[in-house]
Amino acid sequence: MTQPAQPIRLHGFQLSGHSHRVELFLNLLGLPYQFIAVNLAGGEHLQPEFLSLNPFGQVPVIEDGAVVLADSNAILVYLAQVYDPARRWLPTDPLRQAQIQRWLSVAAGDLAFGPALARIIRLFKRPADIVQAQAVAHRLLQRLEAQLGANEWLVGDTASIADLALYSYTARAPEGDVTLDDFPAIRTWLNRVEALPRFHPMPRATS
Repeated sequence: MTQPAQPIRLHGFQLSGHSHRVELFLNLLGLPYQFIAVNLAGGEHLQPEFLSLNPFGQVPVIEDGAVVLADSNAILVYLAQVYDPARRWLPTDPLRQAQIQRWLSVAAGDLAFGPALARIIRLFKRPADIVQAQAVAHRLLQRLEAQLGANEWLVGDTASIADLALYSYTARAPEGDVTLDDFPAIRTWLNRVEALPRFHPMPRATS
């Protein structure tokens, strides 16, 4: 397994699913890293030092030697291409890559504006329409249930970065009052992800 010259620095927030998907992948790859907590409530992500890493003021960001990279899905792609020479997590086959990219787009779209947003509204009191977010979440979960009812993984017959991109906010959907009770295939898939070697759990919110 390819290893970085020095531990990768991961700037993130423990309750962020975007941060978690990167931390999860670092663990699954067995890569050394240092988690650097960013104080979002205190506005640290809007200060010049952090904005020099990511002008959009968002976590996560990694520093891998001279490489500075933001956006969780972009980071997953980078890590898979650099540190997984067997290309298990992001196959070289063009069709498989395109299928994975489709799910990364879902992670940046319906997942972010559905389960993730409902959770943010509930936990962090963001002024937004939770009913609308929950409706988006429910539609997404129905589609995921159909996909996972016929397949063990989102793409192909092994886990990929598509599964990692969707896992965290799906697993914590109940924290946004989005129940998973009616989605047995999703719950089985979550258990499957959690059974992966070196799985790293996402902290549960306490409020």
